[in-house]
Amino acid sequence: MLADENEASVQAGTLGTNIHLPGEWLSSLVGYIAAALPGWRDDPKRPAQTNETGLTSELCARLNSVSHHSPGWDFLQFRREEPDDVRAGRSIDLVVAPSGALIWIAGREYSEYRTLLPIECKRLPTPNGKDRDEREYMFSQFSSTGGIQRFKAGNHAAAHIRAAMIGYVQARDIPFWRTQLDTWIEGLVATPVQGWSSDDKLVLATHHSATRIASLQSTHERDAGLEPILIDHLWIEM
Repeated sequence: MLADENEASVQAGTLGTNIHLPGEWLSSLVGYIAAALPGWRDDPKRPAQTNETGLTSELCARLNSVSHHSPGWDFLQFRREEPDDVRAGRSIDLVVAPSGALIWIAGREYSEYRTLLPIECKRLPTPNGKDRDEREYMFSQFSSTGGIQRFKAGNHAAAHIRAAMIGYVQARDIPFWRTQLDTWIEGLVATPVQGWSSDDKLVLATHHSATRIASLQSTHERDAGLEPILIDHLWIEM
């Protein structure tokens, strides 16, 4: 490690320059992000945004601010529009990476140059537009822009077995969209669309009606001989 990286770790109050974490630590990270969502949405100083890029930029700034002042999480950084680890021509909406520290998870080393957790962000509903598919959170018949579709095809996160998606719910509510995605997946299976099955459905983990956020999970088989990927979905009613 370089001297300035060591110094940055000490100043940030991290556990040290080499941090060994169990694989299930990623679940805690997802929970940490989920806990930050209501405060970000409800911050009276937050400029009003409706577009996906603006919302994700704001959220990234908020997560960086919160993590820098949270002991035990201050060795992390959040970044926007990062190149995918394998397909550098494709960008990830939001990524989590170490900051001034080396992190080891399940025998793999992560530095500020290697993504810990790739995160895709989508609006619900999909905005209207030419060649926009209303099912874009999960699938698009017009392109490879479908959120879950990208992970299944290995276009995103081919180097990972875990990823996350954030759903900005801008109309209706969380129960509506959970039912709607089930219906869309059933439609893909019935068509059929190659690679999709009922096993791709999302499973609700938690739903907090007071804060209007929910956590869901889904597991997907992938193309090109890749291992299945587990996706954590964090939905927030905006």
